[in-house]
Amino acid sequence: MKLELKGLSSGYGERRVINDLSLEAVSGEVMCLLGPNGVGKTTLFKTILGFITPQAGTIMLDDRNIRDLTRREMAQVIAYVPQAHTPPFPFSVLDVVTMGRTAKLGPFSSPTKKDVELSRAALERLGVSFLAERTYTEISGGERQMVLIARALTQEPQLLIMDEPTSSLDFGNQVRVLQVVRRLAEQGLCIVMTTHVPDHAFLTSARVALLQADAPVMVGSADEIVTEEAMNAAYGVTVRIATVPGDGPDEPEVKACVPLLSDTPHDRTPQYHTVSTAP
Repeated sequence: MKLELKGLSSGYGERRVINDLSLEAVSGEVMCLLGPNGVGKTTLFKTILGFITPQAGTIMLDDRNIRDLTRREMAQVIAYVPQAHTPPFPFSVLDVVTMGRTAKLGPFSSPTKKDVELSRAALERLGVSFLAERTYTEISGGERQMVLIARALTQEPQLLIMDEPTSSLDFGNQVRVLQVVRRLAEQGLCIVMTTHVPDHAFLTSARVALLQADAPVMVGSADEIVTEEAMNAAYGVTVRIATVPGDGPDEPEVKACVPLLSDTPHDRTPQYHTVSTAP
């Protein structure tokens, strides 16, 4: 699967939010969208999902213009995980996950035994099969996010779009969701996600698209894009990129984006680039 945006412009009425954006994401990788509020990340998702018509440019899925796809065809290749979701009725977790099979069912059809088995398999794949019979509205935020990912997986998509998948989660659940994101990409999914935490790009080994107002998009690896200079310019704050050594020869080092509580961003040669974990 390849998602390709070619000269894409989009917005609301006469107001253009995204202007002449070009980038691509392919199977087996995470494309992480970074940038301050208001630069068009949510607008971009709405445009890809077909909720907003592009003002200019094209969106291609495996060399097919997305405009040529029906809603049903799109639902069979694209799955969407929102920031948060609360259903109007207290469905069981298994029922919520099985709803992801809707795109595969015919009109007036009900889920089959195979559909339910696929739903259980999705929960098992994410390590939350113990939630199957629980009431969805009564589980924790981290568990709910895993259920939403499981629901998306039952669509058997090729492209997974995730809008701030760790939003409002505690630290442990953020890490667990990011582990799932990285594992799903390694298994062949194409994942496009937004986040307000630059560290997530490092943790998921993502390619990064940094969106900024009145500036061209910057696209590259996390190491290339999540730099002190780029983060200073994009967010208007002073940061330092620190490197934490891995725990042993088989554990790779980890980079982190550390904010400094300066009143204004400024250029300064960093004193330290490595954070020691030795006692």
